[in-house]
Amino acid sequence: MPTTGNLNIFDVAGRGMSAQMVRMNTAASNLANAGAVSTSEASTYRPLRAVFAQQLDTANGLSTVNVAGVVRTAATPLKEHNPNHPLADANGDIFTAPVDENAEMVEMLDSSRQYSNLVEALSTAKQLMLDTVRMK
Repeated sequence: MPTTGNLNIFDVAGRGMSAQMVRMNTAASNLANAGAVSTSEASTYRPLRAVFAQQLDTANGLSTVNVAGVVRTAATPLKEHNPNHPLADANGDIFTAPVDENAEMVEMLDSSRQYSNLVEALSTAKQLMLDTVRMK
């Protein structure tokens, strides 16, 4: 989605950090619901994913990211026959949230690393600006 606003490095990094926080929060939500049991396939928790969209500033060529939304995946719940479970349906089946805990941890680590990289970029930009002001 092109814009004609005047993005700067602080806008770009801030939006990127915000996007990574949404990504991290969706992974945390998925981890919190890992192993959640339900009585039906329809009511079973499905993992969330953040959807990003590029935003290009046509005035200066900078590109940043916006969160276009958070969507539920179409992952199929895990069906298990367990007639003794208190949430078992009439057939004795329970449905477990299809959350891959390892994949969610990788997602959280990656989003955390990206967030840290953006903080470092902001810190470097700030230091360069301060150094430039001191030169005058």
